[in-house]
Amino acid sequence: MSLVERIAQADERGLAASGLACLDRCLPLLGADDELLRPLWASLADGSDWGPGLARARDTLGAGESEDDEAVRLARRMLDAAPAERTAEAVRPWADACSVASLRIHRLLDPAADATSAVDGLDAGRAGATEELPPLVAAELRRQRAVLDLVTEHGKHGLRGALELSVEGRRVLRAVVSRRARSAL
Repeated sequence: MSLVERIAQADERGLAASGLACLDRCLPLLGADDELLRPLWASLADGSDWGPGLARARDTLGAGESEDDEAVRLARRMLDAAPAERTAEAVRPWADACSVASLRIHRLLDPAADATSAVDGLDAGRAGATEELPPLVAAELRRQRAVLDLVTEHGKHGLRGALELSVEGRRVLRAVVSRRARSAL
């Protein structure tokens, strides 16, 4: 089943976990503390309102300034677009947009990606055709699928595994961002 189909069939918790995991993996771009989104993960586990945790995360990062870096702008939009109300109707378009944004971020940062690996390739990857994707993008796509599978199969008990996948992805992206910053010097 493609990622697009998984998102279309996911329930509210799976959708929220999917979008949150994409955002969580992209935190290094925002210069955020790794624990910034922990209250949102906790609210998914206990079913509580995630609005206060979302407001705190936004307040902590401050207003989104106009960034020159497209990857940073995409990460910021994921946070800014997160719905305060966590219903399937509100979260489904956000989770889908986060999936696309996160894949675009990984394509922008992937040193193996070239100018020909455009957004069309990301859409094909989300639909199931992954053979032409750069390594960083392919790994992000696998993580996105795995998060949805874990939460679909195990409900709230799959959230720990989803969070672990996000932490792993965040480490990878942090290393890529660090390497990119060093090479820019």
